[in-house]
Amino acid sequence: MTERKEVWITGIGVLSSLGEGLDAHWDALNAKRINIDDKRFAPYIVHPLAPVSFDAQIPKKGDQRQMEAWQRIGTYAAGLALDSAGVKGNQEILSRMDMIVAAGGGERDLAVDTAILNADARGNFSPGFLNERLMSELRPTLFLAQLSNLLAGNIAIVHGVRGTSRTFMGEEASSIDAARIALARIEAGQSDIALVGGAYNGERLDLLVLFEFGDFNLTGEFTPVWARENNSGFALGSAGAFLVLESREHAEARGAKPYAKLSKVVADLAQRKQPGAVTKSLEALWSKLGVDDDVGVVVTGATGAEPVTSEERAFLRQHQGLAVRATGTMFGHTVEAQFPLGVALAALSVSRGALFPPNDPTGFEVEKADPPTQIVVMGTGHWQGEGMALIEAVK
Repeated sequence: MTERKEVWITGIGVLSSLGEGLDAHWDALNAKRINIDDKRFAPYIVHPLAPVSFDAQIPKKGDQRQMEAWQRIGTYAAGLALDSAGVKGNQEILSRMDMIVAAGGGERDLAVDTAILNADARGNFSPGFLNERLMSELRPTLFLAQLSNLLAGNIAIVHGVRGTSRTFMGEEASSIDAARIALARIEAGQSDIALVGGAYNGERLDLLVLFEFGDFNLTGEFTPVWARENNSGFALGSAGAFLVLESREHAEARGAKPYAKLSKVVADLAQRKQPGAVTKSLEALWSKLGVDDDVGVVVTGATGAEPVTSEERAFLRQHQGLAVRATGTMFGHTVEAQFPLGVALAALSVSRGALFPPNDPTGFEVEKADPPTQIVVMGTGHWQGEGMALIEAVK
């Protein structure tokens, strides 16, 4: 059997409510900064995207205009990752770089939706009206909602990433599988280098309505993730997170330095109608990672929604001594971007020899002074899908 290749994380691109780039995020995390907006969509809370000039990574205004916000966020974050890896503009590498993107169903045109619904309410809904409006009002890239693979397409157009392309759908689970498949392909020698990640625009009325139907939205006063047991829910966040993964041999051949090593990604789909199913699923995934509690650090995308967050906390309590960090407190819940965001922050922490401080008044998160050499990234979907990744220092 051929020996599996070691996979390095050589590029990280993050754009979020806390800013853009690694230094800005590191500073914000260490300052325990949280950026929320509880007025614009009241009573719902969102973590809005920090001010950004998209020209820096998407120079053509025409490209920007034909993208909705989630695509601009993702394309920008992808550019940051390519810059970070030192492959931006390298046509030889980009022409064979694979891409795996986690994406949602795309954004709706609310103005068109509203006009159609108003016409129906006023009795102006003649035969053929709906088709006429859809054909005349929506741009070519829209049909009810944007196609999910348009993010990958725009990354290819703007940044020239032209290897194989895959787009996964399925909320949080999609980005876990994106990382899992990319890792497996590189380990097996089927790919040398890949761009992996996702993007999310949390500042959308249609999403807030959608999640309200499931009673998932955080309302009222903002609280950190671990303090929401009696007022459960998540505050949606806008973010893009992309990673450049490549085999150690490929990285060394071009003189690239790693942030960290991606050693393993595992996934599961618990049958959640049974109480405790998530706790059991996470325990099984932990055993598959092959780590013990000496790993020391868990970065989790815990949402704050119940009952899943309590089941996740029950799992963590079974592993005493872990320094836990919930990204949902600082970034909000970024759905498809949540898992790659966690991997990005874990790799950044390993590379800087420190873990960012807890931002949790409940005391569930604790300080950790020792430099982290192993970090487990955990993703537990708000209603389905679980996964873990092991990030390690490169020896």
